[in-house]
Amino acid sequence: MTPNDHDQIVVAAALLRAGGIVAFPTETVYGLGADASNLSAVRRVFEIKKRPVDHPLIVHFADSSRLHHWAREIPEQAWQLAEYFWPGPLTLILPRSRHVSENVTGGQDTVGLRVPDHPVALALLNALGPEGALAAPSANRFGRLSPTTAAHVREELGDAVDMVLDGGACKVGLESTIVGFNNQTALVLRPGGISLEALEEVLGSKVVATGRKKQAVRVPGSLASHYAPDTPLELWPTESLWRRAIELEAEGLRMAIMTWSGQNPEQPERKNWTHLAMPAEPQVYGSRLYATLRRLDHEHFDRLLIETPPDDPAWIAIADRLQRAASCIPDSEVKIDDCAPSQEDRNINEVV
Repeated sequence: MTPNDHDQIVVAAALLRAGGIVAFPTETVYGLGADASNLSAVRRVFEIKKRPVDHPLIVHFADSSRLHHWAREIPEQAWQLAEYFWPGPLTLILPRSRHVSENVTGGQDTVGLRVPDHPVALALLNALGPEGALAAPSANRFGRLSPTTAAHVREELGDAVDMVLDGGACKVGLESTIVGFNNQTALVLRPGGISLEALEEVLGSKVVATGRKKQAVRVPGSLASHYAPDTPLELWPTESLWRRAIELEAEGLRMAIMTWSGQNPEQPERKNWTHLAMPAEPQVYGSRLYATLRRLDHEHFDRLLIETPPDDPAWIAIADRLQRAASCIPDSEVKIDDCAPSQEDRNINEVV
């Protein structure tokens, strides 16, 4: 870090101690941080995001050795994962310590905990002292696309945030993997930057993916509609994608078509189509996804058509985010005409 970075950290830490709100970079997405022990600051995070108060925040701290300070009844599996993956894109759901406020946990007796893998985030957390921590969701309006650059935060939240620390573009670009525990079984409650296979390799036992089933524990990013651009987004399998584009073109709609497979059937040039070929490598695709959707949103298309990701474990987190962002996810029995988004679909992110 440069001397200027150090000076910015000192200012940011002082703001947080005084009850301010600071947006900061992590390896996943930018977070909207408040001192986890300051209830008025935590409430302000909910107000800025327009986030339901029962939707929990993740507590970020600087060192895995401090896990016992924030949680109780910690299973051995949690220690194994923390020691191996922290700092990193892993959030553990554990019974909260008595000093963790229900304002942070959405009224639950569990808390989400993680140590981020970003030099700016770690410097900020260390500046808050050994018992310091930040309660931080992603630094965007609730339900919208997560920010992966400081410019995204400023664009969306503006003066509502007291300070934005710029740490460059986030290298992972998707939110953390969230893991909970049921007796001796580890559960993936939200897929993210760490794969199920990697978790199983460390634990030496099977890890259960809960998918989109209703969960007893509320966790961030688990609502059916989330991570969404303003432009209606449709998710289509490869064989149906271009057929859908032709149908929408006949209606006079402008669309962006985003693919990973490189398939583009022989078509004459079409003025209402913009085709964007994304990387076929899932880690690279994931790191660019939110920034790409945000850029396409700015171009005011009538529709975003996205090619369904491969049915492959490496793409699970990407598929999860796209499914939650989509206003249309057809299955094999759905006709194209039945999948046009309704006005309710278009407005759903305004009301969740």
